[in-house]
Amino acid sequence: MGFINFILGLLSDPRSAIAGWIVSLGPGLVYSPLFLIVFIETGLVFFPFLPGDSLLFAAGVFCADGGGLNLGVTLTVFIAAAILGNTSNYWISRFFGKRIIDSGKVKALTPERMEKLDGFFAKYGGLTIVITRFMPFFRTFAPFVAGMGHMNFGKFTLFNAVGGVAWVSSFVLVGYFFGGIPFVQEHFEAIVLGIVAVSVAPAVVGAMKGVIAARKAK
Repeated sequence: MGFINFILGLLSDPRSAIAGWIVSLGPGLVYSPLFLIVFIETGLVFFPFLPGDSLLFAAGVFCADGGGLNLGVTLTVFIAAAILGNTSNYWISRFFGKRIIDSGKVKALTPERMEKLDGFFAKYGGLTIVITRFMPFFRTFAPFVAGMGHMNFGKFTLFNAVGGVAWVSSFVLVGYFFGGIPFVQEHFEAIVLGIVAVSVAPAVVGAMKGVIAARKAK
């Protein structure tokens, strides 16, 4: 229950969490939880609900003058966490994926479907890895599916880096440049929730389209 409350607190008000870490951990260790949260969200397929977007935005706010975080260090830490997280996710999938398929326990993962998955990632894998960086849940599953689809690791690494740098830089710099505006300060929680809602919207729309298409097919 405590972990759930921690996650809910991060989702609704990451600013308070970061402020607490700055005070309790100091200027050096404060980057440890920032790294871990982004690494776990992108690196472990079981934690797609961690608040990556809102955490990046809030950290950018604290990078402004006197906020307690250094902009260069924050960008470096988050980018490293994002890239290393996706890389570990990819290799976990490559290592365990064949065992999962061979076990036959996941009926959806037939050899025919895996062949199609290989073809999809050979053609669209790079674009998928970059775009899903900006989509909660999908950014956690995309590298895992890429590993299952045997996407070339060199190609994966290139687009993983591009997507990681673009995602981190976008949210951190928006927080850095606009977080000090009085309106943003006064309505910070609402803006954070708005960021989460906008980020999740493409996934919701895609799911609804899938349901509608399935009903029409029947």
